[in-house]
Amino acid sequence: MTVPLIGVLALQGDVVDHMRALEAAGAKAVPVRRAAELDAVDGLVIPGGESTAMSKLLEAFDLFDPVKKRLDEGMPAFGSCAGMIMLADEVLDGRPDQRSFGVIPMTVRRNAFGRQVDSFETEIGIEGISGAPFRAVFIRAPWVERVGDGVAVLGRVENGGDSGDAPDGRIVAVRAGACLATSFHPEVTPDARVHEYFVDMVRGTAAEPAVR
Repeated sequence: MTVPLIGVLALQGDVVDHMRALEAAGAKAVPVRRAAELDAVDGLVIPGGESTAMSKLLEAFDLFDPVKKRLDEGMPAFGSCAGMIMLADEVLDGRPDQRSFGVIPMTVRRNAFGRQVDSFETEIGIEGISGAPFRAVFIRAPWVERVGDGVAVLGRVENGGDSGDAPDGRIVAVRAGACLATSFHPEVTPDARVHEYFVDMVRGTAAEPAVR
């Protein structure tokens, strides 16, 4: 697979910037709004936005079950911010009626770093991504409070929120098999390394990280 075809779920969120970053990372990017479009892609990006609204839109567009089926079959997926919430098997501080795909065994807390006014940027190291620390942008971001079997922690952040019960820092980037998730928005920076990592996952060339 030389140039993978990667879809970006185009119901809500920063679709255009994710597509730009994927193209910069060596993939062909297409928006996905219908099941037929989903069937054609090699991987899927679930962008940020508002997770409860995204859950409702997936139902309204009859996309929730087709996406869930592809994920269960092993389709690579990358979720950023609200996309991380959508991939989790447990969501804290969510609405009772919202649904998630449940493909990464982890507990995610919505809006954990605070409201829009609490947005911040910081540099973090991400396992599997070489070079300088990544400049991560957090906007009403979640964090991960629990990881289950088979989930590798790729990145943590110390500032933002109360980390008193997380002495090693809050978990903000994880990988579980074919699924990647970040609390932050890599698509809003000119640095395409997170997307390059995901493109390599789709190609099957990204080394599996150690699970600790």
